[in-house]
Amino acid sequence: MNDHAATAATNLSPGAILLIQLALALGGFAIGTGEFAIMGLMPNVAADLGISEPQVGHVISAYALGVVVGAPILALLGARLPRRILLLLLMGCFALGNFASALAPDYLSLMLFRFVAGLPHGAYFGIAMLVAANMAPPHKRAKAVSRVLAGLTVAILIGNPLATWLGQGLSWRYAFALVGVIAITTIAMVAIFLPTDRNEQRSSPIGELRAFNRAPIWLAMAIGSIGFAGMFCVFAYMAPTLLQVTGVQPGWIPLAMALFGAGCIVGNSAGGWLFDRLRFKAVAWILLWSALVLLLMPLAAQSVWSVAPAIFALGTMIALGPALQTHLMDVATGAQTLAAASNHAAFNIANALGPWLGGLAIGAGLGWTVTGYIGAATAVLGLGLFAWAWHVQRAQRVATAPAEPAAS
Repeated sequence: MNDHAATAATNLSPGAILLIQLALALGGFAIGTGEFAIMGLMPNVAADLGISEPQVGHVISAYALGVVVGAPILALLGARLPRRILLLLLMGCFALGNFASALAPDYLSLMLFRFVAGLPHGAYFGIAMLVAANMAPPHKRAKAVSRVLAGLTVAILIGNPLATWLGQGLSWRYAFALVGVIAITTIAMVAIFLPTDRNEQRSSPIGELRAFNRAPIWLAMAIGSIGFAGMFCVFAYMAPTLLQVTGVQPGWIPLAMALFGAGCIVGNSAGGWLFDRLRFKAVAWILLWSALVLLLMPLAAQSVWSVAPAIFALGTMIALGPALQTHLMDVATGAQTLAAASNHAAFNIANALGPWLGGLAIGAGLGWTVTGYIGAATAVLGLGLFAWAWHVQRAQRVATAPAEPAAS
């Protein structure tokens, strides 16, 4: 954290910082509910629009691709704007995209509106986490980042089951309308509680681009893009898997979403805690845990008694989020805005890749549970990328270490 950030943080009371974190986390709650609600409502959307579940998976991928496209572009375009103004604009765009999704008349328009809704996702999270991290002492940055991400995890625990229940009872369209309302509430809270910092340091888009093009940054994003795809591969098709394989009734799906959300809350806190203690090594342990959980998912899906703890464990994989996000802040000197936003683009490449791979396998007749094996393979690939990143980081550390004086 730079000296200016430290000064800004000391000028705010702990209560004021907490209110800012809550406002930023509410935006995460809106984004998390909007991103994951369609997964619990996959059968409903498919029936209403007359399409297949794998086609709804493509709608999920359209949102994720919006994040991938929007994160770096909007972060660069907004680099010279005050962060408070940029956050308000991004959340306004997100609200419009979700209201439009609620009114989508057909499959193609829904894909377009989900793409638009995804555009501000990564830039919002990136800027929000930089704001939160700059208000925390260096040894508590990961905890501050995890607090903003807590909005996302609470969305999975509460917002997503609520949206699923609302969508099943009325229409899936009401779920997106609800997300739009939460986004408008976020705009109001950020406008009220986040003060304008007139001395805020602005970054240069060209300078950010130059500083961004370094191997540790690209490798960190590759880990997120590949290693995180397994969670989305399984979660995207969780509803039809529960209905077709486990044999539960539709009313059980909101409970499953809540179990997943509870796992996310535990995983989010654990990810911040692990990184503050193990630094980059935490990423390897999280990926190992992820591979194990995903390998067990096909077996666990055969019974409601085994699938419940497995769904909770699947949610804990989100620990990779705060760990990688804070690692990027360590290695992205001079490009923190672009790197922070692009990290969410990386995670949404995973969100696009996972459902796409799962849809291909399911469409080929390999069954709903094949998603667990595909997901485990992506986690193992993520471990390989971690090993590469660790080697690069170690080589750079050796190259920059001061030479020892020659013995006399």
